[in-house]
Amino acid sequence: MSENESLILVVDDNEMNRDLLSRRLHSKGHKTRMAEDGQQALDSLKSEAFDLVLLDYMMPKINGYQVLREIKSDPNLQHIPVIMISALSDMEGVTKCIEAGADDYLFKPFKPALLGARVRSCLEKKYFADKERQYREDLELEKKRSDDLLRVILPSSIVEELKKSRHVPPRLYQNVAVMFCDIVGFTEYCESHGPEEVWSYLQAFVEASEEISLKHQVQKIKTIGDAFMGCAGLFTQVTNPVLNCVRAGWDMIHIIKQVNPEWSLRVGIHIGSVVGGIVGHRQYLFDIWGDTVNTAERVQSIATPNGVSVTNDSWEKIQNFCEGKSSGPVPLKGKTPVEIYTVTKIK
Repeated sequence: MSENESLILVVDDNEMNRDLLSRRLHSKGHKTRMAEDGQQALDSLKSEAFDLVLLDYMMPKINGYQVLREIKSDPNLQHIPVIMISALSDMEGVTKCIEAGADDYLFKPFKPALLGARVRSCLEKKYFADKERQYREDLELEKKRSDDLLRVILPSSIVEELKKSRHVPPRLYQNVAVMFCDIVGFTEYCESHGPEEVWSYLQAFVEASEEISLKHQVQKIKTIGDAFMGCAGLFTQVTNPVLNCVRAGWDMIHIIKQVNPEWSLRVGIHIGSVVGGIVGHRQYLFDIWGDTVNTAERVQSIATPNGVSVTNDSWEKIQNFCEGKSSGPVPLKGKTPVEIYTVTKIK
């Protein structure tokens, strides 16, 4: 706000003094409001945005010092500069006001030039203080946006570590259930449908899968085209990571039919140790890798459509909570045959 647009509150119990101050301020292009006592001044400050307060020290009921204390203790008002106006005999009171946060003072009677200089100085200080405050607020907003974006891309615990040390070394995590979900026949579907249509369905499914993952404490790692990769037991300890993934997989199979009745889903799960860490420098990605991840992906590739398949190691963790049938030893790419179970029911 430029000086000529400034709104100044004149507070004095003497009508002649209020009128005189207002006329002199108007002559300099300022706009004014007037208050005849402390309570009226506080009410005005809460109803309009003022750039400066000219505050008489000696007033009945609520004096200028009390009004000043109210202003400087209110987070919504404390940024407004205050010039105390008083008789020369009130020097001790004015000193108290300066100690309490008043920005300047004037003794009655004062010259118009001195009034103009003090007002101009306070308005300039407020202008730069407002710019600094706005800069800090913008900085905090950008920082929050950056943090929010990082938390979308990376797990919260990794974000905190990255902010503290700017480095997240890879770690070995034990007893982690890894799940892969893949849409059956997705490539063929894309060939016969427009990209915008495919994207809208895929977006709806991924959003629903993220909500399902949160519900079952499954950490989403990433999506790869139409494939969803997640794990349980990585950062958050859960009683049975495999069971959490199975429940999430069942919910995803159910929801995909609501998103697109033509789609079906394969889900594969394996449990074991994984290595997890930040991959990339310019574009961060938290990823997990190792034999457990490879096995889970290969189990998914041979799962029946709209079925959840798990390895024998995984089945041992959930056999008391689920019903299923064994497919016997099944050859997986690059591995010796592994016994695979298809979960048919969660008890």
